[in-house]
Formats: sequence, structure tokens, C-alpha cells
Amino acid sequence: MTAMVNTSTMLLILLGVPLVGSAILAMVGDRKGAAELNIGASLATFVAGIGLAIEVYAQGPMLAGGKFFFVDAFNVYLAVLTSFVSMTTAIFSRRYMEREREHGRIGYRRMRFYHAMYQLFIFAMLLCLLTNNVGVLWIAMELATLSTVLLVSLYRTPTAIEAAWKYFILCGVGIAQALFGTVLLYFAAERVLGAGGDSLLWTNLNAVSGSLEPTVLSLAFVFLMVGYGTKVGLVPLHNWLPDAHSEGPTPISAVLSGLLLNIALYALVRCKVLVDGSTGTHRAGDIMMGFGILSILVAAFSLLRQKDIKRMFSYSSIEHMGIATFAFGLGGPLATFGALLHMLVHSLAKSAIFFTVGHASQMHWTQEMDRIRGLFKGNPLVGWGLMLGALAIVGMPPFGIFTSEFLILTATMKQSPLLTPFLLLGLAVAFAAIIRRVQSMVSGEIPQHQVRMKAAHVPVLLHMVLVLAIGLYIPDVLHQWFRTAVELLK
Repeated sequence: MTAMVNTSTMLLILLGVPLVGSAILAMVGDRKGAAELNIGASLATFVAGIGLAIEVYAQGPMLAGGKFFFVDAFNVYLAVLTSFVSMTTAIFSRRYMEREREHGRIGYRRMRFYHAMYQLFIFAMLLCLLTNNVGVLWIAMELATLSTVLLVSLYRTPTAIEAAWKYFILCGVGIAQALFGTVLLYFAAERVLGAGGDSLLWTNLNAVSGSLEPTVLSLAFVFLMVGYGTKVGLVPLHNWLPDAHSEGPTPISAVLSGLLLNIALYALVRCKVLVDGSTGTHRAGDIMMGFGILSILVAAFSLLRQKDIKRMFSYSSIEHMGIATFAFGLGGPLATFGALLHMLVHSLAKSAIFFTVGHASQMHWTQEMDRIRGLFKGNPLVGWGLMLGALAIVGMPPFGIFTSEFLILTATMKQSPLLTPFLLLGLAVAFAAIIRRVQSMVSGEIPQHQVRMKAAHVPVLLHMVLVLAIGLYIPDVLHQWFRTAVELLK
């Protein structure tokens, strides 16, 4: 009983702080202390996430709020990651957005809007992860979409509005497909569990997955794959992602790549478990593997053609979400462990990269890679942050992404050897494309148009240290946590 009370309290804080923080920041606006309040709310959310994780680690999976919330090793790990990256991004955005305000790119009203929508976005993602109801998951995903559409268009330039509109239309169509898949899922569950909201609870669906109609579940997964796959940014549903990342504020690019894509993939993985239990086949996994390998190859070759630095790393996000999707589809303890680890280290590394990219763009007044030069000499911490981030994201040892990709590659060679050359080709092309571009930006002489500025180095250093540490040694707690999550996803 005490554990249930503690869990409910932590959940209330974890979800309540960003929701209440959004309302308060909407009233505070751009007054003195608004950025600090944004950081404080994010910090409180992270602390609550840690508390909830400790409860789950000690007690195991549990229900809370009646049956409305469900926490286990899989979703609480992502909740902690989401709250952590949102906290460090809030710290980064304090200095970054202040500089944007100083140069007239945004004003009082837009700063008010930015802070309020940022916290609302965090609330929506956490609700996606922690709800026990498939329908509420869909609603929360739509809320996350709407809040980020508004943030992508923050600068109100023609290109930003166009990017936000494309994001809204494509993800709107995708989320409609996910709704139809959810309806089909309910149709199958109603015959076993009866009419009512209980037929949409993850815990109930998992308990009776073997009794659900396999044909209906297979059809539902196709719609869910297209719907949530659009949010993951999988090819050919990815066209919104590079535009949204390149035109929105850099902190939003960081949380989009580092967090939102994970949330959509989480929904897909939960649905795959149900379909596997219903059909007794690897059909859902095969679909995920197909989308994953296509995303890896298309994104890798697209990297070669990019001129905008944020667009380039957006395609890198597509590639890495393709890797994680492929690994979850492949299945098995090794591939699933590698996929969970990959979600973690990619989120940390990619958000750190976007932090440095934001500062590099502000230093040169442009996002065009041909005009960004001399970062090592102009601002060594920004230059080395970008260089180390690039080495981490392409899978160089000893960074954590090398470990996760090695595990996934090993599992592929064992379980699906014919796909190994395609996976290796995608990784090799992405490596060459990113290193070639980043090397030219960090080296050379300082161009005349480069300006000096104070950068927010702490979030970058913290993320990179974590990615390096995980690559060198996975703590026993984290290892056991992932193994528990792997058992849940069998």
C-alpha cells in the first residue's frame, strides 16, 4: 500500500509539474526569472522521474491512479531519459534563447509562448509513456504534435511556417492512421474483454494477447506502423523531420531528435508485443525491419547531399531511429538490449550535438556548413563538442553508440546474415558523410564573419561524458534494468 502511495505521488509530481509549469510560464511570459523557472520545473520533473524509477526498481511493474497509469522497466527508463534531456535542454536554452531575443529573432510574446509550450510538450511526452490506456496514448501523441508544431513555427519566417505546416499535415495524416489502428485494436479486444475502457488498457491487452484475433491485430499493426512510424521519422514517412529541425529553434531540434522520436518508437514496440502474442509469428518484426533498413540506407545517402548543418543531423536522426527500429524488429535478447541502449546513447549524443550546432550557427549567423569554419580556434569548447559529438554519433569507439551498434550488428549477423551488408553499408556511408563535413567546420582559420559568444557548455559536457562512460562501462544497475526490459518485450 505504501509503495502504491509513493508511486502515485511520484507520478503526480512527474506529470503535474510540467503541466502546472506550462500554465505559470504562460502568465509569467518573458519576465525576469522565466528561464530559471523553466529550468526549475524541468529539474523537479527529473527528480520525480528518478524517484519513480527507484520505486519500480525496488517493487517491479505496478499500476497507479487506479488502472490509468502503468510503470515498468521499459517506460520508466524512457521517462527518466525524457526528463533528464528536457532538463539539460532547458539549461541550454536559457543562454541560447536569450541571444535570439537580443538579436530580435523573437520578442516578448514568443518567449512567453516558447516557455509555456516547452513544458506542455514535456508533459505530453511523459503522458504518452506512463498512461496505461492506448487511447490516451494516441491523444497525448497528438498533443505533443500540436505543441511542437507551434514551436517549430516560432520564428514566423515563411520557411518556418512552411516547415510547421508540412509537419502538421504529414504527422496529422500519420496520427489519423494510428487512430484507425487503435480502433481496430479495440475491435479485437472488445470480443475478449468486453466493451468499455478496460479493453484499451495495456495490462489487460498483454494478459489476453494470445486470445486476440490475429488477422485484425495484423491489420491494426499496419496502420499503427504507418501512423506512429511517421512520428518516428521512418522512410518514406520522414519528409517533415528535416524541415522541422532546420527551421525551429535549436532547443526544440534537440528534444525532437532526442526525445519525441523515442516516444513514437516506444508506442510501436508496445504494439509489436501485442501482435507477436496474438499471431505467434514474426510478422510485425519483419515489417519493422523493412522500415528500419530502408531508413538507414536512405538517410545515410541523403547525408551526402546536405548543405544545412541542422538538416544533416536531422537525417542522422532518421538513420539512428532506423537502426533502433530494425533492432526491435529483429528481436531476441541481444538485439533488443542493443536497441534499448541505442535509444539512450543516441538521445544523449544527438541532443549534445544540436546544442553545439546551435552555438556554431549563432557564431556564424548561418546554418550553411560551407560558411562555418574555424571552430577549434574561435571557440574550442564548441569545436571540440561538435567534433566529439560527431565521432560519438557515427559509432566510433569507445563511445556508447559503438557498443549499441556492435550489439545490433552481432545480432544481425547471427539472426539475419543476409541483411548485414546493407546495415554495414548504411553505417559506413553515414560515417563518411558526417566526418567529412564536421572536419571542415571545426578546422581552418577563423572567418571574418565569426563572432565571439558565451556558450552553454555544461549540458554538452554532461551528455558527452555520459555517452563516453556508458561506452566504457555499463553499470550493473543499468545492465540489470535493460535485461528486465528485454524480458518484458519478449
